[in-house]
Amino acid sequence: MPFELAKVLEAHKGQNFRLHSRYISPQLPRVLETLKFDRFYVRGEGCYLYDDKGRQYLDFLAGFGVYALGRSHPAVTRALHEALDADLPNLVQMDCALLPGVLAQALVERTHPGIERVFFTNSGAEAVESAIKFARCATKRDRVLYCDHAFHGLTTGALSLNGGEEFRRGFGPLLPGCAPVPFGDAAALEAELRAGDVAAFVAEPIQGKGVYMATPEYWAQAQQLCRKYKTLLVTDEVQTGFGRTGAMFCYEHWGLQPDIVTVSKALSGGYVPVGAMMCSAKVSDAVYSSMDRAVVHSSTFSTNQLAMVAGLATLQAFEDEDIVDRARRMGDTLAKALAPLVERHEYLHEVRGKGLMVGLVFGEPASASLRRRWKAVEAMRTGMFSQMVVVPLFQRHRILTQVAADNVNVVKLLPPLIVGEEQVDYFVDALDDVLSSAEKGNDLLFEFGTTLAKGTFRRALS
Repeated sequence: MPFELAKVLEAHKGQNFRLHSRYISPQLPRVLETLKFDRFYVRGEGCYLYDDKGRQYLDFLAGFGVYALGRSHPAVTRALHEALDADLPNLVQMDCALLPGVLAQALVERTHPGIERVFFTNSGAEAVESAIKFARCATKRDRVLYCDHAFHGLTTGALSLNGGEEFRRGFGPLLPGCAPVPFGDAAALEAELRAGDVAAFVAEPIQGKGVYMATPEYWAQAQQLCRKYKTLLVTDEVQTGFGRTGAMFCYEHWGLQPDIVTVSKALSGGYVPVGAMMCSAKVSDAVYSSMDRAVVHSSTFSTNQLAMVAGLATLQAFEDEDIVDRARRMGDTLAKALAPLVERHEYLHEVRGKGLMVGLVFGEPASASLRRRWKAVEAMRTGMFSQMVVVPLFQRHRILTQVAADNVNVVKLLPPLIVGEEQVDYFVDALDDVLSSAEKGNDLLFEFGTTLAKGTFRRALS
């Protein structure tokens, strides 16, 4: 009997969490059930998700930035159907397929003049792994620098550049020669570079874990120092790339010309995993230096036809719909709408970020009564207040957001880049409501505690 998707979905309807708990891992289902985030989503469209009860959820998470074009974008969907119908020869391996070359050209044309070559990957982490290898080979050096608070992926090499101890713990010695430097501290960077043994400095133009930003002056100094000490500058644009910050690539805001750029997420159009490590010809040719090294670095599925079509259709949609400029304009609209809330609510200290990569920074209030409430909440666990914002945004208003990092009071917003004023206004009103509840009394704490209690009870019964 041939496979029929509709029958499989119907036969296993409502078994999501049971199947994950038994066959994948029980921990994520436990977290979602405790927070009452355990919904059964059945479809997505544009800025919204829909569950099995027909309820609509505003998605301000966008798959960690994957859904820049929103969910189920018609142009990307149509292109993938065309690719399937064309029955293109795929993964011949002993071949130079056409579409990888077309997509590589399209990417190079959108970067600065120093980027000339592309290596395709299946993910952002794999792109970072490639950057580490290429940088070491090109410079004949072993050391790699990264920033505190950094997140570059969870495979072993990328994890070696991860600034979060919670991700590193338990995985033993990682890649030798990797060292952290304080984000935004040019003097500390130079102190590490001075020995002349650093292959690459790998950094996010805006850090995803916490939405931390450095000054334009720092980035100018960092690039100058890398040039001075012959270290390759690698910008990780896996989350910031493709319009997220109001420019095609975030490095453009700082006037940078990195030697290597890593991308993924939004390039997929939300369908087929695809990433890329883009670099200069000099760096690439140091790796592929002779015919016997033609496949010295490769990845089986990286240039598969569907991934290439998804990437090409996504880039075309960006042009057709003026997505980058739209992200810039809507980012300004969101920032302007949020500004009065900083003045109105003592808990909300700052709104930072660029374009549609936004961090809502919460902190200790000035007034004595609110300050006592803040300390009581934070005594439970550092960063608890931000979780108390995320949960009612979801429970009351059906808005999906995320805490930006472990143990920090920052909520990160990554809405689709097609977001409009209607969605912005809805979000700002919802946030205003949640923060007003936090200031009126113990309502928000009670609501959060009730949510946890109900979720724990439901999990115990399941």
